[in-house]
Amino acid sequence: MTTAPPVALTIAGSDCSAGAGLQADLKTFQHFGVHGLTAVTCVVSETATVVRAVHAVPVALLRDQLSLLLESFPVAAVKTGMLFSAAHVRVVAEVLAAHPALALVVDPVMIASSGAPLLEPEALDAYRDHLLPLARLITPNLPEAEALLGAAIPNQAAVEPAARRLAAMFGTGILLKGGHLDGPDCLDVLVADGGAFHFSAPRLAVAGSHGTGCTLSAAIAAGLACGASLPAAVAAAKSYVSDTLGHSYRFPCPGGGSIHALNQGTRRWGA
Repeated sequence: MTTAPPVALTIAGSDCSAGAGLQADLKTFQHFGVHGLTAVTCVVSETATVVRAVHAVPVALLRDQLSLLLESFPVAAVKTGMLFSAAHVRVVAEVLAAHPALALVVDPVMIASSGAPLLEPEALDAYRDHLLPLARLITPNLPEAEALLGAAIPNQAAVEPAARRLAAMFGTGILLKGGHLDGPDCLDVLVADGGAFHFSAPRLAVAGSHGTGCTLSAAIAAGLACGASLPAAVAAAKSYVSDTLGHSYRFPCPGGGSIHALNQGTRRWGA
């Protein structure tokens, strides 16, 4: 019998277009040789360009999914994505607080790539008070970090100081993603265990995709599940996301236009 792989759990929304959310996370876990589990928070009718509807699962059902999975599998790492409401955030925090050995990666999903809100406003305090202090790593993009800080991050020089402030606020590692800033390069800064690590890469001429944040946080969780250090897990995840962007593709839409998708597969079409 084959040796069982490490196990990672994603707690997130279901994206029917499979570019983000649970579907993107499972593809990413598979790429890294990790057995993926899912706890569904919301069912989302969306593509890379539009969010048409969001249906949250009952909080009691979310709790039951989490309890069952954590009782049944040797989960090594957990990532959270779209949690939607304060009640969902609180129940996730309540369940995970009983499992402090888990490596928790929190992607504080607030807004879809299309611009649609994915988090109820009152849920931000629940994140701050209950979930973020449990995390091994938080992976906010620039707007999310500004919301958590209550302050602007105007340029690349402000990225590391902002990441250090967030790390001190929540007592956890921070990977602050600076891709929303202008410039030829994208700078992400990891602050963890007192150190700061800069990850800079040329900006790719890719527009209209979604799921990069989900893919990145899932890849980091996979690395932690496999026993990698946090800097090594982040470095491998960054490389993987760049690869998925570099090999991305477009689908022509029957109704006109096109849909851009990351290539998260381990086998490249046509290779």
